[in-house]
Amino acid sequence: MLLLNHKYNRLAAGIIFISLLLPSCKKLVTVTTPPTSSGTENVFKDDALAISAVTGIYARLSGTNTPSSSSNYLGTTSLFAGLWTDEFSIYDAVSQQYLSMLYTNQIPASLSNGQIWIDIYSMLFVANSSIEGLTASTQLTPAVKQQLLGESYFLRAFFYFYLVNYYGDVPLVTTTDYTVNGSIPRTAQSKVYEQMVADLKMAKTLLSPNYLDGSLVKTTPERVRPTLYAATALLSRVYLYQKDYANSELQATEIFTKPATYDTVALNDVFLKNSKETIWSIPSVGNGTQSNTGEGKYYILPAQGPNFANPIYLSPLLMNSFESGDKRKTSWTSSVTAGGINYPFVYKYKIGLVNTAPAEYNMMLRLGEQYLIRAEARAQQNKITEATADLNLIRKRAGLGPVGALSQSQLIDTIMHERRVELFSEWGHRWFDLRRTGRLDALMTAIAPSKGSVWKPYQQWFPIPATEIQTNPALVQNPGY
Repeated sequence: MLLLNHKYNRLAAGIIFISLLLPSCKKLVTVTTPPTSSGTENVFKDDALAISAVTGIYARLSGTNTPSSSSNYLGTTSLFAGLWTDEFSIYDAVSQQYLSMLYTNQIPASLSNGQIWIDIYSMLFVANSSIEGLTASTQLTPAVKQQLLGESYFLRAFFYFYLVNYYGDVPLVTTTDYTVNGSIPRTAQSKVYEQMVADLKMAKTLLSPNYLDGSLVKTTPERVRPTLYAATALLSRVYLYQKDYANSELQATEIFTKPATYDTVALNDVFLKNSKETIWSIPSVGNGTQSNTGEGKYYILPAQGPNFANPIYLSPLLMNSFESGDKRKTSWTSSVTAGGINYPFVYKYKIGLVNTAPAEYNMMLRLGEQYLIRAEARAQQNKITEATADLNLIRKRAGLGPVGALSQSQLIDTIMHERRVELFSEWGHRWFDLRRTGRLDALMTAIAPSKGSVWKPYQQWFPIPATEIQTNPALVQNPGY
């Protein structure tokens, strides 16, 4: 496999040091990184270098901070998932050939969008290298070592969550040893989820409950480095996907015990930097017109309507799913009219391509999702009253009235609808929700003709990159490709 064999190992061994040279996120790191570093062992002998090694992952996650970025393919998840299902429509499909393939679910195995796989596994290599180097190090300040280890375990779980939700079974790589990694077959999703749980539990024992600045010593109002509660939030989600509803509820509840730190805010304030809704966010590494989020730049349509640079708008299916009076439709979407056609677009991030100081950060984990996770986990345990209370809190913020008495199945259906209109265009939630609840095939079969395609159940997963299979004979392609 390209990302796991000896050849790639030699390339990836330099990723930590390449990451040290990336433009630093000013809110993530405040140390000066020496540009000369000859080996991994040197990185983890020095606080500043060790901090920069892990911070490089965040800088890479931010990348050009654009959903269509060629340097941060994981960051395309909201775009790809929205096209793959029913959130987005595409303008001028002829000139947007790759996006059109996503929209019609027609990615051939020969293309396979291998860059997502490559992007995630290369960052996983850095996380694994950091875990190994930090664990072995005896020269770092103990508090710095502990926080960086916690961040590395958290990031490894975060990356694996997206790998299994793109590809299904994936190689479970937890070492930098190419003699081990070179021929690893795909690992059952259940085992990968078990690793995520173990990593997140470990992260919770290591991460600070407070937001730390780039020194990892001082606290900061900037919510850009993962904390104990970021690991808790992701663990709550992982348990939900495992159908471990009791533990999912317990993890979400931990976050709600900190109302001084985390609370719901007005709709137009949710995506502002460091809002109390934020559990973890990442700022842009750019400045000037690149100071704010890439999603704002990409999704906000110009007055002239969609064009080659901004070809995405919201689908009628999504727009028609909002209840009458839902303020999320007026606060989190907007529209332009061009050629007599109305084009609605995502307006969660409102700044876009404007030369102004950073005011919005890319939201990675937020409190609204945790309320809906706990509502679903409680409903699945038949805790109807408690689940309804969580659901109604989110509905109240949206200007909607409370739901009345519902059966368990009705309540779960209502929660899934609420996830659709609350979390649209965010990190693939719609695609992943439909698949994990067994609703994807029916929906996509029904809407595929309107996209000019025919849905086939194997398309619930992306194909494994063909180059990976050619390099590693232990890998087996997803069926259908």
